[in-house]
Amino acid sequence: MRVAVDAMGGDYAPAEVVAGAVAAAERLGLEVLLVGPDEAVRERLRRHRGSGRVRVVHASQQIGMDESPTTALRRKPDNSIAKGLELVRAGQADAFFSAGNTGAVMAAALLTLGRVEGVDRPAVAAVLPTLRGRMVALDVGANVDCRPRHLLQFALMGSVYAERVLGIPSPRVGLLSNGEEAGKGNELVVRAAELLRTTDLNFVGNVEGRQVFFGACDVLVCDGFVGNVVLKLGEGMAQGLFQIIREEVRRSLRAKFAVWLLRPRLRALRKRIDYTEYGGAPLLGVRGVVVIGHGSSNAHAVFNALRVAQEEVRQRLPEVIQRETLRVGASPAADAAST
Repeated sequence: MRVAVDAMGGDYAPAEVVAGAVAAAERLGLEVLLVGPDEAVRERLRRHRGSGRVRVVHASQQIGMDESPTTALRRKPDNSIAKGLELVRAGQADAFFSAGNTGAVMAAALLTLGRVEGVDRPAVAAVLPTLRGRMVALDVGANVDCRPRHLLQFALMGSVYAERVLGIPSPRVGLLSNGEEAGKGNELVVRAAELLRTTDLNFVGNVEGRQVFFGACDVLVCDGFVGNVVLKLGEGMAQGLFQIIREEVRRSLRAKFAVWLLRPRLRALRKRIDYTEYGGAPLLGVRGVVVIGHGSSNAHAVFNALRVAQEEVRQRLPEVIQRETLRVGASPAADAAST
């Protein structure tokens, strides 16, 4: 299996990206194509042993994190994001990963690969920890303004991902709302809930924000504006919690001793909520496997993102998503929702 990797994407590129790619090639048996300026990438690659399954594909340009996606793609045609996705379209790679400019990845994926038939808007999905295990939330940033049928498609794609990649049988689908009672929420949520009830998805109804991390559902559906707020809020709370613990521990010798005793459990907790353990967020609904990494991805995060991409390819995820969206999209309820 071959994965194209944007070697210049992210705050710590190319060093951390190359290190993660080499680890994935060694431990996952992947063939990795590092896309970026030839000499800069090779200089980093020479520092690693066991890089025989890693090749460099030259791309003379890169898109910065703060650049306008559409403008940059137009002005920099030989950028590492577009070139990596071209490798997927040409069949020279089975998947693509980037921790670079998220907007540029989404725009280039749509232009290069196109949408899966039956999907109006691809969505970015994020895997989040809960007290019951793991949950996939979508959309977390690609679509700010949505219609009910878009949330239905998000639910379908999230269910496929949760079942095929996370191994959750009959995943429970919840719709993020300001109340769990039927009829709560804005017009979008109310109409989407009505639509979801007509499907054969395991729809458990509305889910309030306080229920999310207690494992109320396996697939959390919302528009991209709300989803991105939830994602960033969760990241901030996790970081803030550990900062509070560190500050309190410094104030007491007893607390320091207690933390020393609890150190193995605290490490396990940190690992459970650490985004680097989950790798990257899949872009679902495009005709190919695309995984988007956190901008601050380190080598461990890159490795896990490539592991996610590998599993998506094995499960033939785009094909399964197309089959399911076309099946449900042919229903009278879905037709009614599009009006």
